[in-house]
Amino acid sequence: MAGTATADDYSKAGNGMSVFERYLTIWVALCIVIGIALGELFPAAFQLIGGIEVAHINLPVAVLVWLMIIPMLIKIDLKQLKGVSKHWRSVAVTLFVNWGVKPFSMALLAWFFIGYFFRSYLPADQIDSYIAGLVILAAAPCTAMVFVWSHLMRGEPHFTLSQVALNDVIMVFAFAPIVALLLGLSAITVPWDTLLLSVLLYIVVPLIIASMWRRNLLNRTNGQEQLQRVIARLGPLSLGALLFTLVLLFGFQGQQIMSAPLIIAILAVPILIQVFFNSGLAYLLNRQVRSPHCVAGPSALIGASNFFELAVATAIALFGFESGAALATVVGVLIEVPAMLLAVRIVNKSRGWYERRAGVVPYEECCPTGTTSFDHS
Repeated sequence: MAGTATADDYSKAGNGMSVFERYLTIWVALCIVIGIALGELFPAAFQLIGGIEVAHINLPVAVLVWLMIIPMLIKIDLKQLKGVSKHWRSVAVTLFVNWGVKPFSMALLAWFFIGYFFRSYLPADQIDSYIAGLVILAAAPCTAMVFVWSHLMRGEPHFTLSQVALNDVIMVFAFAPIVALLLGLSAITVPWDTLLLSVLLYIVVPLIIASMWRRNLLNRTNGQEQLQRVIARLGPLSLGALLFTLVLLFGFQGQQIMSAPLIIAILAVPILIQVFFNSGLAYLLNRQVRSPHCVAGPSALIGASNFFELAVATAIALFGFESGAALATVVGVLIEVPAMLLAVRIVNKSRGWYERRAGVVPYEECCPTGTTSFDHS
């Protein structure tokens, strides 16, 4: 794949961004605190921003997601997608974890922690609703944010795109039956408007924009050099959008967090365990089948994150806006970004260990792209 930015290019273009990269954990923590504080101080403003939505998709957040994922999408040469088939083992691992493990492991975790271990600390009339919300959350694999996680660990972008597209297709057919099976419901109301609009907004439109932008740059004089320069300059913008998204998400729920901190913390327990269990399982399975690290990373991260817009909309449609199920899916939104950033850090830090397995092709041989990364060492 040609036309990707080197780490040196990124450092030059993102003057001063090394501070953000090195201390990203601190900036994330600050954004969470700032978001909660602003949500408490200016609830009306956040309610206004939160109300700018279509089919339960918040449009300001959608714009920020675009800013986060276009820097990765612009690296993708659509003609190279056919090469993804050589990573069929990782494809199989991703699908197995997403659809054969994740919903069922969450059902078990939710039953144990919410239905048994922490039961006495929760409202008795909401126990089943909390469990349902967690199951719904786990049954909807992530779409757009996967590009962000993959970008942060120098993942192979073509593999990432192919897995997102494949998950979206499977979700149309498998989401409702799996949720119905695990919740014991005869029928599930799938918010098709949310599902289809999310795929359009988060995948199709930004992919078209990035592809047209890439083609325009490559058609210019010194096109490869110009493409590298643009990718390098987009890096700081992508990271800034990620941090601002955190402020918005925690600002939207600031009052709820402050009013019921214990319930939020309890619901976060099975979500956190699920993130690291599923990402760890996928990562280890990829190492077992000797997939390269730049493919194993995205595979692991896809298996851990969630499609929270669909989950929230489904919970509201089935149980109501004020239900425990809706709250559980919202907690998933709040937990996902900091948890996934930690998962990214672990994947990056463990690359040396991963590639010591005999038969694993080193990154430089499999993906010799110099892809921009945020290595938080």
